[in-house]
Amino acid sequence: MSNDQPHLPSRRQMLGLLGGLGVVVAAGCGDSAKTSAASPSTAATAAAGASTTAGATATTAASSAAATTSCSIIPEETAGPFPGDGTNGPNVLTMSGVVRSDIRTSIGTAKGVATGVPLALNLTVVDSKNGCKPLAGAAVYIWHCDINGGYSMYSQGVTAENYLRGVQVTDSNGVVNFTSVFPAAYSGRWPHIHFEVFSNVASATNGRNNIAVSQMALTEDVCKLVYATNGYSQSVKNMAQTSLKTDMVFSDGVSLQTPTMSGSTGAGYVAKMLVAV
Repeated sequence: MSNDQPHLPSRRQMLGLLGGLGVVVAAGCGDSAKTSAASPSTAATAAAGASTTAGATATTAASSAAATTSCSIIPEETAGPFPGDGTNGPNVLTMSGVVRSDIRTSIGTAKGVATGVPLALNLTVVDSKNGCKPLAGAAVYIWHCDINGGYSMYSQGVTAENYLRGVQVTDSNGVVNFTSVFPAAYSGRWPHIHFEVFSNVASATNGRNNIAVSQMALTEDVCKLVYATNGYSQSVKNMAQTSLKTDMVFSDGVSLQTPTMSGSTGAGYVAKMLVAV
C-alpha cells in the first residue's frame, strides 16, 4: 500500500462522468522459465514482432477515433510516490536518452537490465477537444515496477537504476510504442502501469507540466498466466490478497483503463490503449 499515494476521488469521479471511449488490446507471453528470463536480444525480438502487429491495429484505432465526435477523457490518477519525474525526488525526464522505445535497460551510467515476460505497449493519444482526432507531437512518459515489485531510482537494490522508464513522441496517428517487461504485483496494489501525457516533448521535463496522468489496470486472467512463469512467484501471493474492488486507485471503476488481452503465453504481450486527453 505504501507504493502509491491516495488519489483524488472527487476529481477522478468528475472526469468519469464524461462517459466513453478507451480501449486496450494485448497479445502473447512466454510460459517457460527460459522465456521469463530471456536475454535482452531474445525479448526484443519477441516484443518487436508483437509491437509491429499492434502498430497496424493502432492506426485503425486512430482512424476510428478521428471520425468520432466525442470520447471520454482518461480518468486522472495519482502518479504515486515513485514517479521519477521531478515531482518527488529524482527526475529521469531530464536525462539524455530518456526518449526511447525500449525501456528495459537503464540509461546514463547505470547498466541494469530489467528481466521478465516481454511486454510491448502501444498507446494512441486523441484530443477530446478536437473531435477525438489523433494528437500528433504529444509526449507520453510511462513507468512501472520490475519483476520484484521495485521501482528504479527509489526501491532498495535498484536506486542506482532507471530502467522501466521512458518517453515517446506520438506520430501523425497519435501512436507511441514501448518495449518493456510485465510488471509484478506488489503488496497492496492491483498490477498496473503508470503514464503521463505532455503537450510536446519540450514540456516533458517535469511531471508538473503534464496534461494527463493515469494508470492502466492489467487484467486478472493474463496476470495469472504471467505470474505462473519463472521469477513472479511473489506476485501470485500479492495478487491473491487484493482485488480491483479494494484497490486504492481502481476501486471506483476501470472501464477506461482495463486492457483487453489476447494471445498466448509464448510470444510476449502487446497492450494497446486509446487515451483521450
